[in-house]
Amino acid sequence: MQKTTLTPTPADLHRLHTQITHWFDVHGRDLPWRRPEAGAWGVMVSEYMLQQTPVVRVLPVWHEWMERWPTPADLASEPSGEALRAWGKLGYPRRALRLHAAAQRIVEDHDGEIPGTFDELISLPGVGDYTAAAIACFAFGAPETVVDTNIRRVHARAITGNALPEPSYTAAEARLAAALMPPRDADDPRLPGPWGEYDDGALACRWNAAVMELGALVCTARNPKCDACPVASSCAWIEAGQPAPHYKPKGQPWAGTDRQVRGAFMAVLREADAPVGRDELVAADVVLATDAKADQLERCLASLLADGLAHEGAHGISLPH
Repeated sequence: MQKTTLTPTPADLHRLHTQITHWFDVHGRDLPWRRPEAGAWGVMVSEYMLQQTPVVRVLPVWHEWMERWPTPADLASEPSGEALRAWGKLGYPRRALRLHAAAQRIVEDHDGEIPGTFDELISLPGVGDYTAAAIACFAFGAPETVVDTNIRRVHARAITGNALPEPSYTAAEARLAAALMPPRDADDPRLPGPWGEYDDGALACRWNAAVMELGALVCTARNPKCDACPVASSCAWIEAGQPAPHYKPKGQPWAGTDRQVRGAFMAVLREADAPVGRDELVAADVVLATDAKADQLERCLASLLADGLAHEGAHGISLPH
């Protein structure tokens, strides 16, 4: 169970903000979607790609996408199958379909411009609470509360003393994340306090990025680099003796799963210049390498067709048109 947590005092909270954001100013990675020239579209593409996928795998694909489709209208004008083809091996290819659908919606409903508010963003295909908050914050400077797995882990260790956040995002974690945010508007009762004058939410946005980066680079799930952490001296987890996680995290198997088989089918379709017959598709080397039985192959192929990730026509199976 998650421990009962007392929110730090304003002075403690200000110190936490200062230590982590100063660390970020020095150690934050120079990622292309953090640069001003990336624009809102570059931020949005990165947020779709980074879902359950590490930065190192996203970087080359993001660059290719932004060169080929520098605006939502450019992507929207192409068939969805081209988005799937360009998605490559990032995994979870439904994200590519949703990003393509979001680009079409942006063109149809927003004159090709990325909407800048949480409520507008969350209405787009593939955009949930986290993605809407992240795009609003990182692209438009809106001080939304952004919470991903890395941020949850920093909060769990630094504030609650747990080795890991809860298996699923809880209401208590959401309340803690909101309480830890710097002042987000001029009516915040904590102002002026230790923060001084209100800065239009700039500190809140930088805080989101900084905590996320700290979780990605230092406060990692395995082998955290506590000696490099800017808040090690006040970390509740370190103070508690770095106890083991209060549950055993479940891994995500790959070999032999439907995900592996679906990925093998998609790899064949991405490389094909023309529709592929069912027999040819099933007999492809990459599919045979999965060692899937006939019933699993049929189930996985049917699920790709049902999900709109593949299309079956008179001449065979291909990426959607």
